[in-house]
Amino acid sequence: MSYLSDFHEAINNPEKYWQKQAKKIHWFTFPETILSKDKQGHYHWFEGGKLNTCYLALDQHVLNGRGDQPALIYDSPVTNNKRSFTYNDLLEKVSLFSGVLADLGIEKGDRVVIYMPMVPEAVIAMLASARLGAIHSVVFGGFAANELAIRIDDAKPKVIVSSTCGIEFTTVIPYKPLLDAAIATAKHKPDHTIILKRPQEDCTLIAGRDHDWKDCMSQASPHDVIPVASTDPLYILYTSGTTGKPKGIVRDNGGHAVSLNFSMEAIYDVSPGDVYWAASDVGWVVGHSYIVYAPLIRGCTTILFEGKPVRTPDPGAFWRVIEEYNVKTFFTAPTAFRAIKKEDPDGKFIEQYNLLGLESVFLAGERLDPPTYEWLAGLLDCPVIDHWWQTETGWPICSNMLGTELKEIKMGSATVPVPGFDVQILNKNGQKVRSAETGSIVIKLPLPPGCLPTLWNDNERYQTSYLSTFPGYYLTGDGGYKDKDGYVFVMGRTDDVINVAGHRLSTGEMEELIGGHEAVAECAVVGIADELKGQVPAGFVVLKDGYRLGNEDLAPELIMIIRSNIGAVANFKQVAIVKRLPKTRSGKILRKSIRTLADRGQTAIPSTIDDPSILDEIKDVLQDQQIGMAFIK
Repeated sequence: MSYLSDFHEAINNPEKYWQKQAKKIHWFTFPETILSKDKQGHYHWFEGGKLNTCYLALDQHVLNGRGDQPALIYDSPVTNNKRSFTYNDLLEKVSLFSGVLADLGIEKGDRVVIYMPMVPEAVIAMLASARLGAIHSVVFGGFAANELAIRIDDAKPKVIVSSTCGIEFTTVIPYKPLLDAAIATAKHKPDHTIILKRPQEDCTLIAGRDHDWKDCMSQASPHDVIPVASTDPLYILYTSGTTGKPKGIVRDNGGHAVSLNFSMEAIYDVSPGDVYWAASDVGWVVGHSYIVYAPLIRGCTTILFEGKPVRTPDPGAFWRVIEEYNVKTFFTAPTAFRAIKKEDPDGKFIEQYNLLGLESVFLAGERLDPPTYEWLAGLLDCPVIDHWWQTETGWPICSNMLGTELKEIKMGSATVPVPGFDVQILNKNGQKVRSAETGSIVIKLPLPPGCLPTLWNDNERYQTSYLSTFPGYYLTGDGGYKDKDGYVFVMGRTDDVINVAGHRLSTGEMEELIGGHEAVAECAVVGIADELKGQVPAGFVVLKDGYRLGNEDLAPELIMIIRSNIGAVANFKQVAIVKRLPKTRSGKILRKSIRTLADRGQTAIPSTIDDPSILDEIKDVLQDQQIGMAFIK
């Protein structure tokens, strides 16, 4: 495969290009039309085609004689439990649970909310829903009752599948009380719930509504696949929105299957039988795409890891899994490796493991800062690939494509657009900017298969959120630039570009520079309000273990780094050493919360935050050091 020829064909003749890719998966009825538009002007892929995503993930591999191959490996250091499921095993359990759902009244088009920890039953519930042509909506297991209630009211599920608990390190988190509170709060009431009882926590079932997973499975009969239209929804996945109400990203069946199969071949370079591991959670888009659907559609062995990169039991957790299961391709977020780097800065734990089978490491979810890249690349004998995508797209927008040709790695860049994504950089007037000039990153329509066709029951918001700002383009909400070679540099959300006395400056660039200091494990730079200059940057730094520098020692060095590399125009004068940074449960730093605290002295607690107490710690630091207008005396 040639990258340039593929890219140009996908842009100039998308119907021909994606028809070829569509022929690589099994259809009950091949699509009549490859690319079409509806009355509202929205694009759709593979209209007229009929298929079933669960069939692609399981049945076809069993029918092709590969039923004894491991399909799913469950590794749970938090419970000291390991289980392996062949394709035969998984098909049997998914078929039975499809029967359970059907017995409770689930039919094609009905919604099933899944509120589960990282256990095999979560994957089984997703595939069983797809088998029936139902629409699943996985809600991250750590969400509070109110957030779950909002999603229940939007999706209106007939059935909710949950568990008695999740486990964070050694802490057992009861789920059933959260589920009961969410149902009590929600206006929509599900007909039934199915509860997986775990040994770590029991619960009381409400007669008539709640059902025990084990009892249901013992009484069920297997259910066959239900063919669905390519354009029928497979799932709804909620992502945060600026209004506070989550946006229900819709994923269709046909485009999703074609694009994920394509990505496994062209981007990740994996074949049937390879072991592929995405260290994420099924509640996030990475878990949907690259723990569950893509590896199974491709015929790989996928790993479901219920643990963390550190403290389960140590910073060698990832290396242990990679060696034990001979992982070929590994995918996680940069924040995971920053956590490992903080506890094991010299990489001593990796020396305990044989990683000869590891051929590539991919990172996404946030920008891969050069210091983390350099640290990781220095430890590994395989390519470390930064790639960029979103919940909305469901698969990579930009990447170094191992299945096509490995390009030069440029630190800080997600490399080049994947075939099908016509990435452009526009200024506020909608005009293309020059090379290396920063602007809004957009994608010229049509988006390739697999991307969101709309939002659940909110087509108007889909239009205003993504399509109205620059007509003819999808607005990613990220800012950045392309260099002379066409490499895309994503510098962060557009509201992370700060304006210092009329100068637009990237906080991402400052974070790169600060992160290169030998004492810094992790950092965040946010623009805070300033009466004179509008905004000024402030740095928040977490030190590596073993460093005991005081703020008076480190701050001058970091300030000089920014001054030397960006200039006095950056007005970078404020640095605070903190024990930890506020993050979402998926590992993204909550820069907006820090900024709001500095500007206003208080902030709403985001529903996605990992630990709300961190905000109090940040507030104390701001107050002690008089950082931000809210704390200047």
